[in-house]
Amino acid sequence: MPSETSQAKQNTGILLQAVDLSRKFDRRPIFKNVNFELRPASATAITGRNGSGKSTLIKIIANLLIQSSGKIDLYDGDTKVKKEAVYKYIGFVSPYLNLYDEFTGYENLKIVSDIRGYGHGNIDNVLKRVGLFNRKDDILKIYSSGMKQRLKIAFAILHDPQILLLDEPTSNLDLEGISVVDSIANEFKKDRILIIATNDPHERSLCDREININPDA
Repeated sequence: MPSETSQAKQNTGILLQAVDLSRKFDRRPIFKNVNFELRPASATAITGRNGSGKSTLIKIIANLLIQSSGKIDLYDGDTKVKKEAVYKYIGFVSPYLNLYDEFTGYENLKIVSDIRGYGHGNIDNVLKRVGLFNRKDDILKIYSSGMKQRLKIAFAILHDPQILLLDEPTSNLDLEGISVVDSIANEFKKDRILIIATNDPHERSLCDREININPDA
């Protein structure tokens, strides 16, 4: 019997839909009335001034935060994906994700694979994709900030998700690291959904549409 993750990938009719999505902190609006419908073969930039809620919105899309009002739903064909299963479809990269400094790069990915039941077969492949295969047995304590950012990208693509969420993905990266992000972003937007929260012109150039959530706009 195929796993739930395999079943999720068999139908490419993915739809991510937000209707009047809003978020408040202490009754202060962060953003309000965000609407979109995203399907595969798309790349969307979430933009806005610092503090306008870009990271908050991308966390809501990743099902890590709850909106104050409105709704966001993920559909696989005609079936609405249950909230507890959304993670199977989503890969998420952000500066604030925590890693385990006392473990190696390989061990960090193995821990996530064990927790989520992915198996270990793809770990070496994703480490090669992000240029860390030769450093996979080094503990994270000696990784540079750019290497840690690359490992976060490896986390996100480990299960070959249908939706890739990137929050300021090229922060702390050198030119080689930026090239890795570009390659992965361009691959995903061909037949999956790519979303980048950013104000960086280069990151914005990877996308073909924009959602500006500036509260003054």
